Amino acid sequence: MSFGVGMVERYVLKRTMASLGAALAVLGSMVMLIAFVDIARNVGTRADVGFLELLYLTILQAPATILVLTPFIFLFGTLGAFVGLNRRSELIAMRAAGVSAWRFILPAATAAFVIGVLTITLLNPLSTAMTAQYEVTRDAMMANYLKAAPKGTWLRQGDDKTQIVIRARARDQIDGSVRLRGVSLFVYTLNSKGVMDFSRRIEANEARLEPGFWRLIGVREATPGAGAIRSESLSIPSNLDDRTASERFNSPQAVALWRLPTTIERTEDAGFSATPFRLRYHQILATPLLFAAMSVLAAAFSLRLMRLGGLAALAGSGVALGFGFFFFNELCSALAKAEVLHSAVAAWTPPLVALLAGLTLLCYTEDG
Repeated sequence: MSFGVGMVERYVLKRTMASLGAALAVLGSMVMLIAFVDIARNVGTRADVGFLELLYLTILQAPATILVLTPFIFLFGTLGAFVGLNRRSELIAMRAAGVSAWRFILPAATAAFVIGVLTITLLNPLSTAMTAQYEVTRDAMMANYLKAAPKGTWLRQGDDKTQIVIRARARDQIDGSVRLRGVSLFVYTLNSKGVMDFSRRIEANEARLEPGFWRLIGVREATPGAGAIRSESLSIPSNLDDRTASERFNSPQAVALWRLPTTIERTEDAGFSATPFRLRYHQILATPLLFAAMSVLAAAFSLRLMRLGGLAALAGSGVALGFGFFFFNELCSALAKAEVLHSAVAAWTPPLVALLAGLTLLCYTEDG
């Protein structure tokens, strides 16, 4: 049996992609089922939320969860592909024909890297848009359900002369426009000494973000040493727009890659910590390397263990490896959010460690 140049790569790539597709189908089905049950338990307690609405929320939420678990798809999918090749003695035939292990592992790693690039450029914006829509839709469904425990929201806006801190008991969107309820605005102005002094406090029943300003309804305004002034409505200038304000409310997973640098800059300018957004930004950039590392590591483990004939040990090692990497990645993320590690270090260390571990194991097991 002979193998021509390119034939080995195409064959291994075909088998790997088929195995990755199977892993995606299994994992995706599990995620959809678990997400549906969780949403049905948390949101479905409302009598007016039906099956189709729950299914719609599940479809919006599932892609983000699947993307988080994608490293497991490449780990188990590549393991399955190479285990299958080993069980049919195809890898043995390739090695007997003088084909190096590096040659038939390279297609899997390259494909994983390319899929990673496509993920961050195409799938990530789609997933973040669906996550943002999920959060808005869920909040709208639950708007009248948890009145006793509203979700507090904080914003900050301003320039070099005025800073406004905004707190709201609840928020939603109407026709794409941000609306806050139970609003308190703390206004600070720059004094002659260059220090921000508290100048007034404004409370309103409702605040709606219009182009260039906040429209307040049911206003009560107070200044230090003076009584409160009531008015039906009041307009406050704002340098926020609907999209920027919504990104401040959303989780980092609901902000697309291309919007993260701007979100990080504006969050820091507003005086808030941008560490979660910065961590998310580096994690997305490290995605192609992470996918390639998982493929290399899975292939390296399959080669070494199959030579020893341990099919059960192979499966157990793959599962243990996946969970071990997951907890290591979560540990790095937690340290970054606590500002113990730099965001870039926390995001890039897990894929680099996985890649170096796979390459090291290949160097020990590959003799040609």
